[in-house]
Amino acid sequence: MKDPDPSQVYRPDMDPEAAKDKGSFRNYTSGPLLDRVFRTYKLMHTWQTVDFVRKKHAQFGGFSYKRMTVLEAVDMLDGLVDESDPDVDFPNSFHAFQTAEGIRKAHPDKDWFHLVGLLHDLGKVLVLAGEPQWAVVGDTFPVGCRPQASVVFCDSTFQDNPDLQDPVYSTELGMYQPHCGLENVLMSWGHDEYMYQMMKFNKFSLPGEAFYIIRFHSFYPWHTGGDYRQLCNEQDLAMLPWVQEFNKFDLYTKGSDLPDVDELRPYYQGLIDKYCPGVLCW
Repeated sequence: MKDPDPSQVYRPDMDPEAAKDKGSFRNYTSGPLLDRVFRTYKLMHTWQTVDFVRKKHAQFGGFSYKRMTVLEAVDMLDGLVDESDPDVDFPNSFHAFQTAEGIRKAHPDKDWFHLVGLLHDLGKVLVLAGEPQWAVVGDTFPVGCRPQASVVFCDSTFQDNPDLQDPVYSTELGMYQPHCGLENVLMSWGHDEYMYQMMKFNKFSLPGEAFYIIRFHSFYPWHTGGDYRQLCNEQDLAMLPWVQEFNKFDLYTKGSDLPDVDELRPYYQGLIDKYCPGVLCW
């Protein structure tokens, strides 16, 4: 018997306006992809430590991996299926255009926001650079403090993380001051942080909201779980609605109804030329 199509199992209705059961998204308790997803998070929650994250910043912070345009990076994602995602089992390049087009329909006047939809997962090229998926994909969380309850698989995946044996890192605030601001928090290493740093390095001319969305769109324990408020400052709370608005399109536009990418390319090339043109350092 053929395995069930995960896009159907998890997504009974793809139209975000017509979706009858949004609880079927991000289902971490049942379904054909669950074992794969759990393994990825177990590795992530064991090995993502303060020391590991600092080493990754040093390793990739020079952006000497590759030189390519934004659309070349989008095309690279055809070689990737995200092992942390319980909702989809098709290449990420389609999801990039799906997300962008969802935002474009709802916010036709905000071209920068459309481009964020296309850009948001491009940091996943790290997998194609040889990085393990647990160091690239999946939900993010702060390292250097105790994981909070809404971190996915929180109760069953952190037992072997050495930071939780540390007398400081194992506390609720950990190495941080109350309300220090997420910009001063060391997040688990992955495609969000890499892409945010890459955009700064290459001087993208997008508004601050775009950088913020890219950096924290996978921080589900914060923007959806309501945790880690003790680390947030006023800027974080002001930006939260933007991240939540983006999340509606990141989550509920993933489906097997794949866009006509060739037809869409000229529009997005125009946005790239406006905000992040040419060959970039990755």
